[in-house]
Amino acid sequence: MTPKGDAVGTSATRRLGASTPPEQARRGRGSTANPTGRFEAARREAFHDAEWAPDDPTPLRTQVTPERSARIIARNTSPDIPFDRSINPYRGCEHGCIYCYARPTHAWLGLSPGLDFESRIFSKPDAPRLLARELAAPGYQPETIALGTATDPYQPAEREHRITHGILDVLREARHPVGITTKSDLVLRDLDILAEMAARDLVLVAVSLPTLDPDLARRLDPRAPRPEKRLAAMRRLAEAGVPVMINVSPIIPGLTDHEIEAILDRARESGASRIGYALLRLPGEVADLVADWFSEHYPERKERAFGLLRQSRGGRENDPRFGHRFRGEGAYASMIGQRVRLAGTRLGFAFGRMTLNRDAFRRPGEQLTLL
Repeated sequence: MTPKGDAVGTSATRRLGASTPPEQARRGRGSTANPTGRFEAARREAFHDAEWAPDDPTPLRTQVTPERSARIIARNTSPDIPFDRSINPYRGCEHGCIYCYARPTHAWLGLSPGLDFESRIFSKPDAPRLLARELAAPGYQPETIALGTATDPYQPAEREHRITHGILDVLREARHPVGITTKSDLVLRDLDILAEMAARDLVLVAVSLPTLDPDLARRLDPRAPRPEKRLAAMRRLAEAGVPVMINVSPIIPGLTDHEIEAILDRARESGASRIGYALLRLPGEVADLVADWFSEHYPERKERAFGLLRQSRGGRENDPRFGHRFRGEGAYASMIGQRVRLAGTRLGFAFGRMTLNRDAFRRPGEQLTLL
C-alpha cells in the first residue's frame, strides 16, 4: 500500500493503480478496476511479478446487504433537474455501467467506486413502509417523485427483493405521481400497476439507451438488458398506455455520438413520445474509471473522447456547475443539442418530462376515515 498523496498523473493519461490485468478481467463486469475509495487512509496498487503467474480470478459474486433508513424521500434544490424529490431503493448497481455518475457515492461507505459499486449492493427493505409514513405526514404536499435517479430501481436484485414493487404499490394507493428511470425490461413485471397509474396521469417511464450496438452495450453496461430488449419494453409500455421517454444518455464523444438519430428513430418506432439526453459526465473517480475502460476496450478512441469532453467542459474533464453539467458548452456540445432537437422535431417527440397529476393524491390512511 502507498499513501494516497503519492498517486500522480491525470485521469486521461494514466491507468488506475488497482486495475485488473486484461487476462484477469472480470467477465460480466463494467469496471476494469477496483481503486481505493477517496476517503481511505491508504491506496491499493496492483503489483505483478514477471516470474509469478496469477491464478484465474474467482467469480465476483454480488452481495446484497440490507440497510436501515430513517427516511426514504431524498430532497434536492438543483435547478438542473425537473424534480425536487427522489427515491433510490438500492445503493450500488449491478448493471455495471462504467459511466455511472453515482459510482463515487460508494466511497462514502468505505468501498470502491469500481468493482465494489457493481458487486456490493445495499438494499432498503423498509422503503415502502417509510414512504407510506412520509406521504401520510400532515404537511406533505405531492410533487412528482423520481424513482431511480442514482441507481436503477429494476437492477437484478429487484427480482428477489421487490422493493421497487412495494414502493409503486404505495404510490398507486396514494395516487401519487412518479417518474421512473431504468434500463431494464424488468419494469414490465409491474405493468399492471403502471397502466393503472397511467390512466390517472400519474406515471412516466424513461428508458435509458446510450447505444444500439449490442457488442458495445455489453462493454458499457454489461448486466443491463441488451438494447433490443429495452426497445421491446418501450413498445409494451406504450401499448399499455404508459407514456415513455427515450433517455439518450450518456452521449459519449467519439464512441456513441454517431448513433443519436438512429436511437431516436428506433425509440419512436417503439412508442416513445418524449426525449431526454445528457452528455457524458465524469465526476470524482468516474474520470479515472472511464479512462481505464477506454484503455482496455477502445484505446484508439480514448484521446478523441477526452479531447471532445474537455472542449465541452471548459478545458476540464468534468464541469459540475449548474446549467453546464448535463449539456456542456462550446461547439461540440452545441452541435449535439442541435442534432437532438432536429431529429426530435422531425420525429414528433416532446422534449423533457411531462407534468403529472397531483390533484388525485390521497394521503395514506385518509380513505379509511370515510368508512
